[in-house]
Amino acid sequence: MVIEIDFNSTRAIYAQLIDQIILQIANGDIKEGDSLPSVRQLADLLGINMHTVNKAYSLLKKEGYISLDHRKGAMVSVNSNKEALLYEVRDSLSLIVAKGRCKNITKEDFIQIINELFEQYKE
Repeated sequence: MVIEIDFNSTRAIYAQLIDQIILQIANGDIKEGDSLPSVRQLADLLGINMHTVNKAYSLLKKEGYISLDHRKGAMVSVNSNKEALLYEVRDSLSLIVAKGRCKNITKEDFIQIINELFEQYKE
């Protein structure tokens, strides 16, 4: 697992960590059942605070991407709560589509982008 944190970014470190773990799961770099580094190991590896890693892991657990076990640690355990995720995706895309419409981005442009993204995360 390769995680790169941009310390100059305006995006919070824990959010960058969450995003990168989700992207690696989607890419197949990290698979269902794989163990993640412990909070201490990942904090030391990245040079960040343990509380930051703990926050990221807690949110990943809450969102159904990992499970946390005191003996086994953090493991990829993708919880398929499809209905809740579809609601979240629709909500997020609503603003993106509105912004795009303001800038004359067409439905076809959006469909092309979505198709390209789905190709990127092929199974």
